[in-house]
Amino acid sequence: MRHHHFKSITLIALILFSSFGRTLSAQPNPSYNKKIEERIARVERSLGEAIKTDNNPILLQERMKFYNVPGVSIAVIKDYKLEWARGYGFADKEQSIPVTTQTLFQAASISKSLNAVGVLKLAQNGKVNLDADINTYLNTWKFPYDSAKGKKIITLRNILSHTAGTSVHGFRGYAAGEEIPGITQILNGEKPANSQPVRSLFDAGTKYQYSGGGTTISQLVVMDVTHLPYDQYAQKNVLDPLGMKSSFYTIPSKEQKLSLLATGYRSDGNPVKGQYHVYPEQAAASLWTNPIELSNFITELQLAYVGKSKKVLSKEWATAMITPVMNDAALGTFIRTAGDEKYFSHGGANEGFRCIYIGSVENGNGAVVMVNSDNGNILQEILNSIATVYSWKDFYKPEIRIVVQIPDDVLDSYVGEYAISEQFKIAIRRNGKALKAQATNQPEVDLFAEAQNKFFLKVTRAQIEFVKDDNNAITKLILHQNGQAMEGIRVK
Repeated sequence: MRHHHFKSITLIALILFSSFGRTLSAQPNPSYNKKIEERIARVERSLGEAIKTDNNPILLQERMKFYNVPGVSIAVIKDYKLEWARGYGFADKEQSIPVTTQTLFQAASISKSLNAVGVLKLAQNGKVNLDADINTYLNTWKFPYDSAKGKKIITLRNILSHTAGTSVHGFRGYAAGEEIPGITQILNGEKPANSQPVRSLFDAGTKYQYSGGGTTISQLVVMDVTHLPYDQYAQKNVLDPLGMKSSFYTIPSKEQKLSLLATGYRSDGNPVKGQYHVYPEQAAASLWTNPIELSNFITELQLAYVGKSKKVLSKEWATAMITPVMNDAALGTFIRTAGDEKYFSHGGANEGFRCIYIGSVENGNGAVVMVNSDNGNILQEILNSIATVYSWKDFYKPEIRIVVQIPDDVLDSYVGEYAISEQFKIAIRRNGKALKAQATNQPEVDLFAEAQNKFFLKVTRAQIEFVKDDNNAITKLILHQNGQAMEGIRVK
């Protein structure tokens, strides 16, 4: 999966030459007054798992090691202002280059939020109508209404809220040395594109389904309406006005010495080939930025919503951006409710990178967390810590569970591989007096026993139950998650 929201990156030269000729010097982590430094220290030692079994402190550095995450960058917003930002670990392990607050990470699907700002600015200026047929604005390519399931017109409002019924969930990008397709090749699924054609799966406006393919259509709308390359439009009309002057959508070229870019890493700690993938699906996935600059976007949207700023969007259009269209999906954002507080948010998952931001609709609170790893489990734990330290009411309410001890021979009987489908298997292995589980293409996680045959995860709300046959042999497991029970047949 290549997106996240609340349901559920080389630096030695220290100079960045962007496509616009600007230079930036990496600076060490800033220091703050005693009160803020105390808050930072508390955040660093209060990471919060979804499930808790004790009250022992969970330290950021320990969790980075546990999850094999090389680098973390955090920004915290309080009272509509950035209160602090700090980098941890390495932007490039092999060269021992530290993460600083200037280190740029791939924002992955967070790109869609800034894309939405750009599209809404076109609407604000009368250049597009969010409720008109997208083909009104597409000139270099037309959406082919060639499916019986695509009878209704598709609008920009549909696309920005993932209610367009379009295909292609996300993109895996292109590794170093791979040929890069053009945008119409991507939309048509033509080589060298490595994704399927973007087509209708069902009538627009009838249900929600996340679609990076739809977002890529909005990229072409921007290009056809403005007659500008997408990255240039976004830089001039979105990023620069927001003060995101070191951020960019431009695909880095070999000629550029992009020394502030973090290297992406796999869950096993190995770097992504060529340090990172590139994403010609710019609106959906190609933004390079850091938590400080993303905090500029969050605070500006918060201030515009209450009518106190309009650097890019007016109050009317800022309100539209964080008003749900269907379920929790708004325009380029997702809305989460925690008690009486509402938050707008988006997450991201590119090859070797994971990230998330959140901003309160009112009260001016928020945070951004970015990591250069395929393992994103640490993101929510850091957010939970920030919410605890900054007293975000009702945001983090962990379940408290008791762990029981299971005899070694019983644990041994569960070791094996279980197939939920041909493509999705769960491997169970012993780890001392406990078990570990690893699902296909996912990091290994600890299992904690709550009964002789029932185990739970702490990183997410899920349980695994082992089932015996009439001969007392373990023949399957049942994975309980998100209200579903998925059966896995033992194959090894």
